Amino acid sequence: MERIQVNPNIHFGKPCVSGTRIPVQNVLELVRDGIPFDKILQDYYPDLKIEDIRACIQYAIELLLAEDVHIATVAA
Repeated sequence: MERIQVNPNIHFGKPCVSGTRIPVQNVLELVRDGIPFDKILQDYYPDLKIEDIRACIQYAIELLLAEDVHIATVAA
């Protein structure tokens, strides 16, 4: 993931788009809100490319793939 960078000196180590101070979370929130990629680039982050937005989504997917979910059973 060359497009996503974690640097402890930028946004307290939150993942950001490489070469920017734009947190992945901010981009994902715009995607969640249904804002089209071209509008995100035009109105919010003109320095990004569509590939950067896709990399943010891929980053989130990879985090979920790496996460183990443990379900506890409750005694009846």
